[in-house]
Amino acid sequence: MPRNKCLRYIDNHPNCTFFKPAGIPMPKLTQITLNLDEYETIRLADLEGLYQEDAAKRMNISRQTFGRIIESAHKKIADALINGKAIKIEGGNIETKQI
Repeated sequence: MPRNKCLRYIDNHPNCTFFKPAGIPMPKLTQITLNLDEYETIRLADLEGLYQEDAAKRMNISRQTFGRIIESAHKKIADALINGKAIKIEGGNIETKQI
C-alpha cells in the first residue's frame, strides 16, 4: 500500500488556470493538466529564482520531492509548447498558506 502524500503548501492560487495555443479551436487540442504543486515549483524555482532546498522548505516537502515535482512540471510544459497542447492548472494534494 503506497504512502499518503503529505500536503504541499502553496502561497496562492494562479490568476489564470488555462492556456492554449492561439488560433487552434479547443475541440482540436489535447489538454495537459499541471497540478497546483507543479505550478508552485515552477513559480518558486524559475520565477523567484529560489534554490530547490529553499523552495522545498516553503512548500513543506523534501528537496528530493521538490526535484521530482519540478521535473514533472518541466516535462508537461515542454510537451505542451512543442506539441501545441493546452495546459489546465488544477488539483493536487495542496493547502494554501494562511498569511
